[in-house]
Amino acid sequence: MPASRITRRTLIQAGLGSTAGLLLGGWPGLIHAATSASTALATRAIPSSGEQIPVIGIGTARRYSVGASEEERGELRAVLKRFAELGGRMVDTAPSYGTAEAVVGDLIAEIGNRQKLFLATKVGAGNAGRDAGIAEMEASLKRLHSDQVDLLQVHNLSGVDVMLPVLREWKAAGKTRYIGISTSFEGQYADFERIMRNETLDFIQVDYALDNREAAQRILPLAADRGMAVLINLPFGRGRVLRTFEDTPLPEWAGEFGIATWAQLVLKYVVSHPAVTAAIPGTATLEYLEDNVAAARGPMPDAATRKRMEDLIDAA
Repeated sequence: MPASRITRRTLIQAGLGSTAGLLLGGWPGLIHAATSASTALATRAIPSSGEQIPVIGIGTARRYSVGASEEERGELRAVLKRFAELGGRMVDTAPSYGTAEAVVGDLIAEIGNRQKLFLATKVGAGNAGRDAGIAEMEASLKRLHSDQVDLLQVHNLSGVDVMLPVLREWKAAGKTRYIGISTSFEGQYADFERIMRNETLDFIQVDYALDNREAAQRILPLAADRGMAVLINLPFGRGRVLRTFEDTPLPEWAGEFGIATWAQLVLKYVVSHPAVTAAIPGTATLEYLEDNVAAARGPMPDAATRKRMEDLIDAA
């Protein structure tokens, strides 16, 4: 069993006795949830449409790049089924994630819950030209067993100037409902900001975590100003945060926000930022799914609590 899984499981088990299941509160007008049910998930609005989506989604890089056997796909199928049952919607994938896109498409088709999900993918072949980008997008639809995706993003700005006009054509044709751009590299932020200022986009996707806060200084305020929804990749900071806190008890005040594990604390930090629409942590087991989705329940940290969270990692 990988060490990262042992670490995460240890953290989950250590937090079981903490306060949980509190009613939702937090940011009026920004985060919404039905307080009549303790299992309701907090949601945020997509600025360009007003459509609400839960603040915790699923990322599929690496973890969903598996073979066709039941041994490899069985728990992934269970995760995608349970995710929708819990009220989750956002599933993000890409053709560059090995077999992940095809695996996601196959499993959703088997489960039959496509209409319950918000399915996002990407195009990265545009650096080889318009035709190459279109061919990759058409292949994505086939792998996903769908004639439409909910969100299509230019992956890591690859061929962005060529592909954004194509994405708009696809949106007009009903092949995607929303369009956007993605990055997970600070080195691309300058170009990312330029495109955000000059283009009309429904979504951006960027890396942001408790120990990786540069996007909060540059990208997130611009997204809010431009009315763009924000997806967060790498919300666990490439794993450093959970490794740092592995043997550390949760602070007592975490229970005030329904936080039972360090993973929930880290995710609540990310999704409580007013500009963030949803985080997409990699989620490949039912255990981690339940833990991650719990971060969409309970009160959200206010500005003062977010600063306390930052102080925890800065002092580590």
